[in-house]
Amino acid sequence: MRILSFTRGNEQALAVLNNGQWLSLAHANLPNDIAPLLALPDWQQQVERACAGASPLDLDAISYRPPVRLGQKILCVGLNYLDHVAESPYKQPDYPTFFPRFHSSLVAHNQPIIKPTVSNDFDYEGELVAVIGKPGRHIPIDSALDHVAGYSIFNEASVRDFQFKSPQWTVGKNFDGTGAFGPLFVSADELPPGAKGLTLTTRVNGIVKQQASTTDMLFDVASLVHIASVAFTLLPGDIIVTGTPAGVGFGMKPPVYLKHGDLCEVEIDQIGTLSNRVANESA
Repeated sequence: MRILSFTRGNEQALAVLNNGQWLSLAHANLPNDIAPLLALPDWQQQVERACAGASPLDLDAISYRPPVRLGQKILCVGLNYLDHVAESPYKQPDYPTFFPRFHSSLVAHNQPIIKPTVSNDFDYEGELVAVIGKPGRHIPIDSALDHVAGYSIFNEASVRDFQFKSPQWTVGKNFDGTGAFGPLFVSADELPPGAKGLTLTTRVNGIVKQQASTTDMLFDVASLVHIASVAFTLLPGDIIVTGTPAGVGFGMKPPVYLKHGDLCEVEIDQIGTLSNRVANESA
């Protein structure tokens, strides 16, 4: 199942891909965000039933929203590809490098990601997103994927000089308008278990900057869910942004960063392409 979140005029709703056609669920008595939708015990069946009588949706007439906006937690993972560790100033971790993102940083597909006025060290990071669908704490690793409802794409644009001002990365990872997320939520049953074996590609102005397989993650999706649940109760709509491979601008010699007007695209096989232009922050 493939679902997007959209606005059209004053309307905010979800849409589902059904037999090759996008259908608006605005008429249905369903939430307009993925997080509360996933909290319904039979959410897939409810979406399927809502397709009856649903009207076609013209994607050229809508604005996308991030697929999940109402989840409680955005949990990001750093240093989760060995080749990215090698281009960074850090050692290979033996425990996932978790840090938070805030909802105020999120932007949707086709919206600009905002280069802040206070920095020129603005970088891209293409990443796979795992979306929690079933709540749990102390989740065993062999049942961890049962708690993942689906997947999406993230471009975790990072303000590098602020990221490295302290041992904690939170500020540099949370400037307003820097976390591109979307365009779709793709249910787990449409992808390989744990979304393994998918090619992730990041392009800037059409030039490939990052390309790797999700199999190359040091901590796979099941491991991340299991380990995170030791500390946190994971809830429907919580997302785990699973880390980026090598090829970021910071790792180049000399570094090459994003600038106003650049087009940044993150593509993951079988999920889609997240596309955003870079725009300077307004004065």
